[in-house]
Amino acid sequence: MTGAGPTVWENALLAAAVHTVMPTATGGIRLRAHAGPVRDEWLTKFKELQTMQTPVRRIPAQIADNRLLGGLDLAATLQQGRPVAEKGLLAEANGGFLLLAMAERMEKSTAAKIAVVVDQGMVTTERDGLAFVSHTRFGLIALDEGIDDEEPPNSLTERLGLVVDLRSVSHREMDADGYVLQDIAEAKSRVASIEINEEVTTAICAASMALGVNSLRAAMHAIQTARALAALAGRSKISDEDVANAAMMVLSPKATQVPQTDTKSEASPEEAPDNEDRPPQQNDTSPEDPDSEKKEPTTLEDVVLDAAIASIPPELLAALKLVGAKGLARASGKSGQIQKKASRGRIIGSRQGSIRGNAKLDVIATLRSAAPWQNFRRRYAPASSRILVRSDDFRIAQYCQRSQTCTIFVVDASGSSALQRLAEAKGAIRLLLAECYIRRDEVALISFRGASAEILLPPTRALVRAQRALAALPGGGGTPLAAGIDSAIALASAVQRNGHTPTIVFMSDARANVCRDGSGGRNEAQAEARSAARSLAAMQINTILIDTSPKPQQLAAELAALMGGRYVPLPQANAQHVAQAVGLLQKSTTPKIEHRGAA
Repeated sequence: MTGAGPTVWENALLAAAVHTVMPTATGGIRLRAHAGPVRDEWLTKFKELQTMQTPVRRIPAQIADNRLLGGLDLAATLQQGRPVAEKGLLAEANGGFLLLAMAERMEKSTAAKIAVVVDQGMVTTERDGLAFVSHTRFGLIALDEGIDDEEPPNSLTERLGLVVDLRSVSHREMDADGYVLQDIAEAKSRVASIEINEEVTTAICAASMALGVNSLRAAMHAIQTARALAALAGRSKISDEDVANAAMMVLSPKATQVPQTDTKSEASPEEAPDNEDRPPQQNDTSPEDPDSEKKEPTTLEDVVLDAAIASIPPELLAALKLVGAKGLARASGKSGQIQKKASRGRIIGSRQGSIRGNAKLDVIATLRSAAPWQNFRRRYAPASSRILVRSDDFRIAQYCQRSQTCTIFVVDASGSSALQRLAEAKGAIRLLLAECYIRRDEVALISFRGASAEILLPPTRALVRAQRALAALPGGGGTPLAAGIDSAIALASAVQRNGHTPTIVFMSDARANVCRDGSGGRNEAQAEARSAARSLAAMQINTILIDTSPKPQQLAAELAALMGGRYVPLPQANAQHVAQAVGLLQKSTTPKIEHRGAA
């Protein structure tokens, strides 16, 4: 270690050693890194810490339940004429580790099944006429290659205690060698005798609460990480340094708020008047004051919290300043709702049914259903050498497909400052269009001014068409806010009917002064706007209201609450801020599941 402190690569190797010493107690590692030599080198270092007998299994993001949890071995069953069970990857990884490839694209259902096995320590399989239980304990390495708003499911990240971020590490910085297998063996023999005292538990829990980490698992992972750090350092008990490092490795990456701590410099002005009221003989002990300040004990809670705050990622602080802690709810950040359809998309399972309409037969699932009954059925058809399949064995494939997202900008083009607000909207739409070309999403634009609202840009991905519509966008006049909300509702409904997911972004000061019929009257216009906002809330559409007033207005915040959306005051808004606010909205919203029965 150098005087400047450990590097990111050294901390990454330390996390690998900690998880190897205590695989189940520390939960797992979320490895944030793009595919490349840096990640490959870290995985190589990690595997070098394992013995030859340690199983390491790799699970793809899209995996069938029978391979994950176990089930019927179709080939062996057909060959032997009796049901033969096959263990899944979760059971095969007992005593070892699971590598979750492309964890940011893993389905929530798959992550939930892994989470249940992690919590219970066993795999219960009851399918295809089989019922068996396999006890298993393993560590987890989630390979997170996500960009922008892509993240693994929350049920998975909550159980991963350690976070390793190698995105900023160059291959030239990988100069540290890390630990060796002998170090791990010695630490494992030592860790069981290291006790956890009450002071350590109190300090970790206090830091977790101050950082806004709501899950108790994170605190438990940090405590066990401190034990592993002490064992790796050759200590017989947990030191203050171990606790501080554990908080940095576990709690800081999961922080959702910036703690408000009272420093000594802030407390000293309040104590100054008390010192002046003291008798002179008490103030004559000035030579002892410097020593007493130096010897004043600093609580372990303060040390742990200071260390955790110092290591909070900069991007987290920036996001907190933008929308606050509530905007950082971890969710699977993929654009669009998940729609289950009958004839296209990715197969997510099968169900019993008949082949009618556009339903498609899942051949493998059908054979699995028919295989256990072959000996019994051949008693009534002894001359047949083929596989006997009945209509009850038919399994219909179920598909799912993620829909596109359409971001609808509803811009207040009224008033003297309309030109500034329109410039912000134009810049934001241009920024979002660049991402839409990648995700194949759409952008629409509605403007309201004077006595009505107008759809200037229908849902489109055409950059040239969007620029022409934005260039011709006029400004000035009254504020028919209710008409703007009604137009947004109508357009969002049309988007939903096309199978897409709408997101509505309002840019307004919420000061309505024109009614739906074009007549004036501020009170009547505000009442109509509130009524329209309640109608929008009933549709449960992702909504954000960006307050373009010079100062944040309570009126706009109340209207956003009636919409069921998020309020973002941006007095000094610009295109980049608007794009960031919309991105955080889509990130923090869990996609809804739309069920459609197969024919």
